[in-house]
Amino acid sequence: MIAPKVLLAHRWKDEDPRGWWLSEKLDGVRAFWDGQRFLSRTGHPIYAPDWFCAELPAFPLDGELWGGRKNFQQTVSIVRRQDKSDDWRGLLYMVFDAPAAGGTFEDRCETLRREVEARKPKYARVLEQCPCTGADHLKNELNRIHNIGGEGLMLRQPGSKYFGGRSSTLLKVKVFFDTEARVIGHAPGKGKHVGRLGALEAELPDGTRFSIGTGFSDAERESPPNIGSIVTFRYQELTDDGVPRFPSYVGIRFDAVWPPDADADAVIQTPSPPPAPPPAQKAQSQRDNRRHFERTDGNVPENWDIELRGTEVWMWWGRAGAQQFNSVKLFSSEGQAKSHASVQIAKKQSKGYIEF
Repeated sequence: MIAPKVLLAHRWKDEDPRGWWLSEKLDGVRAFWDGQRFLSRTGHPIYAPDWFCAELPAFPLDGELWGGRKNFQQTVSIVRRQDKSDDWRGLLYMVFDAPAAGGTFEDRCETLRREVEARKPKYARVLEQCPCTGADHLKNELNRIHNIGGEGLMLRQPGSKYFGGRSSTLLKVKVFFDTEARVIGHAPGKGKHVGRLGALEAELPDGTRFSIGTGFSDAERESPPNIGSIVTFRYQELTDDGVPRFPSYVGIRFDAVWPPDADADAVIQTPSPPPAPPPAQKAQSQRDNRRHFERTDGNVPENWDIELRGTEVWMWWGRAGAQQFNSVKLFSSEGQAKSHASVQIAKKQSKGYIEF
C-alpha cells in the first residue's frame, strides 16, 4: 500500500490574502483519483461504484468526496463501506487539482476545465475558485460560508506548483466556536506525556461528555485545571450526537457561571497573539475604541479588554503575567454589536471589574 503524495495545507496566520485563489473548504473525505480508482490520503482503496467513476479522466485528480454541508458523518459512513451501494448517489467528487498536469495552479485549473468539465460527469464537479481581493473579502466570504453551514475556506497561492507534503502555498481558514465545559476528570498521558495530563474529561451543560486533549502548554499538563473547574475550549462543530469535534483547550474561566449564560461564540481562526492592553494614559479618543478592565483575585489581577470593530466585538482576557486569550463575535449590524458589548461590560462590572 503506497500513499499518494498529496498537497497538504498550513493554517492561515493573517497572511495578506490579496490575489490568492479562494475556495470553500469542503467537509468531506479527501480522495486521490489515480486514473483508475480512488485512494485515501493514507493509500487505502476507496470502493466507489463503477458508475460513480465512469466519466472520470484517465489521469490523476485530487479532490474531496462530499455529501453536502453538515453531512460529514454520513459521508464518512458511505465512503468507509465496501458494498458500493446506491448511497453513493448522494455524493459528489469535488475536484480541486490535477497533480500530474504540471505547470502553475492556473495551468492545472485550465486542464481541469478542459478535461473534466468537458466530459460533464454526473458525479464530479470542478471546485470553484475566485481571486481574493483582500482581508475584508476573506472575512465576508468566511462569514457567508459559515452562515450556510460550511466548514471554512482555502487559500491557494497564484502560480504555485503541486507537490506532496505540507506547503505554505495552501492555507486553510476556519471558523471555530468558543464555549465552556466543566472538568470532571483527568485522563493520564501516554508517550511523551506519561506522568502528566493526557486529556481533560469534560462535560457540557446538557450532560454530554467528551475529552479535550490538545491546546495545553507543558506547564498546564503538569498542573491541569482542578476537577470542577470551568474551562473555555474551542471546537469546529458538533456531531449529530452533540459532541464537539476537534476540541482544543483555551483556558480556565475564573469569572464563569455554570451553566453558561451565553451561546458559543464564533471565532475566526487567527492564531496571532493579542496585543497588550493599552496604557492608562492613552488619549480618550483611543480608549473609546478599546476598553481595559481589571479585577484582583487574591494578589493576581485579571485583565479583560473589549473593542468594537464595526459589526465585530473583540474580547481579550487572562491573568496578568500569564497567557492571554481572545475571541471575536460577529453581528449583522453595528447596533447589535454595540448592544452586545454594553451587556458584556455590564456583566464584568457587576463581577467587580474596574475600568482603567
